[in-house]
Amino acid sequence: MSIKNLFSLALLMLMLSGLSCNSIKKINLFSVQDDKNLGLQVSKEIEGDRNQFPLLPERGNEEVYRYIRTITNNILNSGKVQHKDDFAWNVKIIDDPETLNAFATPGGYIYVYTGLIKFLDTEDQLAGVMGHEIAHADRRHSTRQMTSSYGVQTLLSVATGNANPGAVQQVLSGLTSLKFSRNHETEADSYSVTYLCNTKYDSAGAAGFFKKIAGSKGQPEFLSTHPNSAGRVKNIEKKAAAMTCKPSSTNVSEHNRIKNLI
Repeated sequence: MSIKNLFSLALLMLMLSGLSCNSIKKINLFSVQDDKNLGLQVSKEIEGDRNQFPLLPERGNEEVYRYIRTITNNILNSGKVQHKDDFAWNVKIIDDPETLNAFATPGGYIYVYTGLIKFLDTEDQLAGVMGHEIAHADRRHSTRQMTSSYGVQTLLSVATGNANPGAVQQVLSGLTSLKFSRNHETEADSYSVTYLCNTKYDSAGAAGFFKKIAGSKGQPEFLSTHPNSAGRVKNIEKKAAAMTCKPSSTNVSEHNRIKNLI
């Protein structure tokens, strides 16, 4: 490490030493460029592991990819995504009909499971979930959560290029299955409404997902530590009402057409 980096590290540690544990948990030690770099590395890991992440081939599935990317672009063009021009916003589909999930890495790499697409009934519901995942990346929740999950020392060593390979692998692997805090989930729900309010979609689209998941057999494991579905539906609909967003067509027919192509 250079003298300059040593000085910066020492200064940062001195600043952190005066903060409480709760304050440290709210700190994001990463820059926007760090988010982009981490996201790129994680996307390479994901796309190199076809056993765990069997990506749906783009060839032969052009219509499905067009559909999911059009939804993404409609949200990005809402004028409310802070890092619209900073992050990659690269969307891929994971061919796993049993998994009801989607996730985003830092830097805007988004992965949607075919199981989620087929589970949902309308384009608005899918747009609501996509808005939620875009919010996780846009609000930089992954790197904020990692600060709490992995500790200051580990993240500083990764950020300065001085971590051992095991620590780097731990952080990169953890990003693909990161469990967000309740506050981060609530914030992502709220921003999903904000994004969709400025599009053709029903701004409470994500509420449709939670209503349906509440009536299904069991719930995905990733929801087990998060705010309950009923509470999230109420908060989403309350936010949409407060913003006086105009309801729109749910576009059931197009969503069903895409589902039949998977």
